[in-house]
Amino acid sequence: MDWALKLGAAKAESNVLVLFVPSVDREGSAIDQDHWVREALRLLGQVFGGATAFPQGRGVWRDDACGGRLVFDAPVVIQCYTNEAALEAGVEDLRQFLMRMGAETRQGAIGLIIDRDYLEIRL
Repeated sequence: MDWALKLGAAKAESNVLVLFVPSVDREGSAIDQDHWVREALRLLGQVFGGATAFPQGRGVWRDDACGGRLVFDAPVVIQCYTNEAALEAGVEDLRQFLMRMGAETRQGAIGLIIDRDYLEIRL
């Protein structure tokens, strides 16, 4: 079914990017999450045309580099619909942002999802 045609949609994107913005560093200390949510939304809006941030969730990740310690977090989940060409064109801007956010917020890794693939960038 061509839902875009049936609904008269002006835009239809088939790739999804999901980004997790942490609330704490790898030691469990609070970070300026609002700043990073705004920065992520700005980047995703400029590079991919838009994004939506959802309220804080609850999560945990195992920091294997620190003896398997569990880091409890309240991440904001940001979802962005885009297309393959935009992903290819914007991959370096996205990578630079993820590396900067990871380093400045003292993360062990940054996780994101593109379509069905979970990608973890270790720092």
